Amino acid sequence: MSTDLHHPLPPADAAPKNSLLGTIALITAVVGTVFAVIPGALIIGWILLPIAFVLAIVALFQKGRKLFGVLALALSIVGTIAGVIVFVGGLANAVSDAIDDSVSGGDLASVEPAEPAAEEAPEEEAPEEEAAEDPAGTRSHPHPLGTTVSNDEWSVTINSVQLDATEAVLAANVINPAPAEGEQYILVNATATYTGAETGMPAVDLSFAYVTADGVTVHSYDTIAVAPDALDSMAELYTDASITGNIALAVPSDTAGEGTIVVTPGIFGDDVFFAAK
Repeated sequence: MSTDLHHPLPPADAAPKNSLLGTIALITAVVGTVFAVIPGALIIGWILLPIAFVLAIVALFQKGRKLFGVLALALSIVGTIAGVIVFVGGLANAVSDAIDDSVSGGDLASVEPAEPAAEEAPEEEAPEEEAAEDPAGTRSHPHPLGTTVSNDEWSVTINSVQLDATEAVLAANVINPAPAEGEQYILVNATATYTGAETGMPAVDLSFAYVTADGVTVHSYDTIAVAPDALDSMAELYTDASITGNIALAVPSDTAGEGTIVVTPGIFGDDVFFAAK
């Protein structure tokens, strides 16, 4: 009597797949690295890269292929190092330029011509009234839109301000978040011209902000939205080169037109104010 020794073979295991968590970690590391090397969006990169690092480590202990987890781990480390280098380099250049400006008197000054003196002797009250008025470019006496101000290295013109720009900003990029409740996007269109002897970078040498009617400052780096036709703040400009573009700012809706636009040259430069409308 014979015995059937043939038994069905167990099915071969399917090829291991990449871990879902490893895939998420890799995507997070890529996005974080991109933002980490953009000065205006460094904070996003510094938030995403540690998250990618932790997800990658967890993914390495899961079943499945480890490739994406390894790549995510390596990229999160490289991205962090790159972000630190960009930040330190930008800070060093800003400090150096600010010191040079302080030595050479580099604060932005209006290039508007001074009004000619009256031929007839003014009354005694007139000089007192003029002396009491704040100079142009201050928060209480901002420059009108279209005014050009300059120092030894930069000339900056605030060309226009689009107060109701929420739809335009949201349509510019799918990653742009909607403004917080009670806020709206505005677009500040500016032209920056480098007039120094070497090279300059707007992201390092210039900063743009909005001061509300209540005196609260909204910096450009507080808004992570990408503006349509954005000002290329990372452009390296040689003498007499200029760029024009938009800066997006999320400001309170109820006083959007009552605030002022602020331009600051370097870390230690004086603020120069422009009307928002």
